[in-house]
Amino acid sequence: MIRLAGVAHILGLFLIVFSCTMLVPVIFSLAAGHGWPAPLLYSLGLTLGPGLLLFLGLRAPETDLRVREGVLLVVVVWLAVSFFGGLPFYFTPAFDSMTDAFFESASGFTTTGATILADVEVLSPPVQLWRHFSHWMGGMGIVLLGIAILPLLGAGGMQLYRAEFSGAKSEKLKPRITETALALWKIYMALSLALFTALSLAGMEPFEAACHTFSTLGTGGFSTRTASIVGFASPLIEYILIVFMLLAGINFTQHYRLFVERKGGSFFTDVEIRAYLAVVAVATVVIATGLLEGGLEPAIRTALFQVTSITTTTGFATADFEQWKPLAQLILLALMFTGGCTGSTAGGLKVSRLLLLTKVVNREFKRMVERHGVFSIRLGHQVIPENSIHILLNLVYLAFMVNFAACLILAALGADVLTSISAVAACMFNIGPGLGNVGPTEHYGHLPPLAKWVLSLSMLAGRLEFYTFLVVASPAFWRK
Repeated sequence: MIRLAGVAHILGLFLIVFSCTMLVPVIFSLAAGHGWPAPLLYSLGLTLGPGLLLFLGLRAPETDLRVREGVLLVVVVWLAVSFFGGLPFYFTPAFDSMTDAFFESASGFTTTGATILADVEVLSPPVQLWRHFSHWMGGMGIVLLGIAILPLLGAGGMQLYRAEFSGAKSEKLKPRITETALALWKIYMALSLALFTALSLAGMEPFEAACHTFSTLGTGGFSTRTASIVGFASPLIEYILIVFMLLAGINFTQHYRLFVERKGGSFFTDVEIRAYLAVVAVATVVIATGLLEGGLEPAIRTALFQVTSITTTTGFATADFEQWKPLAQLILLALMFTGGCTGSTAGGLKVSRLLLLTKVVNREFKRMVERHGVFSIRLGHQVIPENSIHILLNLVYLAFMVNFAACLILAALGADVLTSISAVAACMFNIGPGLGNVGPTEHYGHLPPLAKWVLSLSMLAGRLEFYTFLVVASPAFWRK
């Protein structure tokens, strides 16, 4: 039986820690002379209050969290963070309802980058900072934000940690949860500082440099300007963002090997990284050939930026790719499903999984020819267990079934086919801009409320890679 009181007690602790993160834009507002930011102060109090009630009013579990309790806690934490994280938006005049606020918050923390705002520049700087800061926190994960809480969960902490960050299973990382989390956060912080410095030197104001650092490393895509990155009209800024988007889309296990263990050889020979970079290179070349009218360098830069932005599921824009040729649009749509590397802040199905699927199909061809042959699936030098392959196939099936169901609901609510398909893909795989009425120059604000809730839940399901989110809705999960 699930100990709901124990789960709620730990949720309360998360809310207490989470409310403290709202102090970041509050302190910024006071330091920058913007005064006391009422929306953030109201939200801080409304988050801290329930957190204290749950933490102090309920008992902690007497033993470690069980697997089901850890899974339930992951889902509840993400729902709670999306709700309470949306309160600063709800208390802002730019948002008409809690539906819009929840959508924007879920989009921020899942690093999707979809927005209901037609003009993002109407937001005050403190709220704007909170909006981007949600990307940065959600990028490495809300669970990793609470590294001090993980030891309290005992063995269940690893269930929670692995459900949040798939790269945590690597044998190359430190065995202790908190040590691993701290090592990853140090790398994340170092990359953030490097990007902030580079953007500042390239001409961005410090505030905008900080906001775009949060968006880039979290592969989110929110921008301080309605026109997104094209509003800066700076090729240098675009090239800097391309480099760091590519880095954010790489498995953080590999960053650990490169920056901490100094094993550059294993970094550059990793099968997934090579396939990831090859996909970006090929897609860039194909798309750039259709943009040559404006010159070779602008064509390559524009194509590379959009391919990198979509592949890493960041969602920044430097061009209205809805005006591109159908082939280029179709390639970008396919890249929405591809995503970055496993264990990165990027969304999508992930490159390694697609490599494995290709190998599974190839094995079936071999079996048709050599019916008595025994063929193992390898990724690099590692033999993949059959159980992992079954889980992968189930995951892909779940992803497409949820995708199809969400598309049907949006179509029933009046969205056209292209908008339905691209909006669901863009939200489910945490990309942001789609095609049709949710393209790079459009927004999601015109969609009906039910469509926004469907897309918000799609963001959360995609961020938790479907299993964790959907299993809680199954009757078997609640049986004794």
